[in-house]
Formats: sequence, C-alpha cells, structure tokens
Amino acid sequence: MNNTTIKRYYSPQFSALAAVSVRRVAWALGVSMPKAVDHIVRILPKLSGSEKVCISCKDKTKCSLCAFCPQPKPQEEAALMAEAVK
Repeated sequence: MNNTTIKRYYSPQFSALAAVSVRRVAWALGVSMPKAVDHIVRILPKLSGSEKVCISCKDKTKCSLCAFCPQPKPQEEAALMAEAVK
C-alpha cells in the first residue's frame, strides 16, 4: 500500500471524564467512539453558535469542511439532529 494515499488525522488524548462520557454517548447512539465524537462535533455548533469560533479561525481555507461553517447542509443537519434525539 502506498503511504501517500493514507489520510492521517491527529488523535488527541481524552481526559478520563471525556473518554467515559464519549463511550456512553457512543453506546446510546449505537455507534463507535470516533463516530460519536463526529456527531458531537457536528451538533455542537447548533447548540453553541459559531461566531467566536469563526472569528478566531486561523485557517479560512477549510470553512466548507468545518462544522462551524454558517451555511448549514440541510440533509446533514436533519440526519444529525434525528440521531441526537434517538
């Protein structure tokens, strides 16, 4: 396998509180922990707003990929909110 085609992401170390909490969110949603973190990151802007994050952003080239982007993606938003309510 060619290593240049593999995407690598930074994996932060969770505190004990975060690890235990994310595991329980994952169980509740019936998904893996990485998918639970993805759900949390995507839902967070809906709960807290994006103004401060966007103003503080140091890489404006990734806005279209960012969960805090002010332009919601309707089908994604509906699916994520439905997952959160389950």
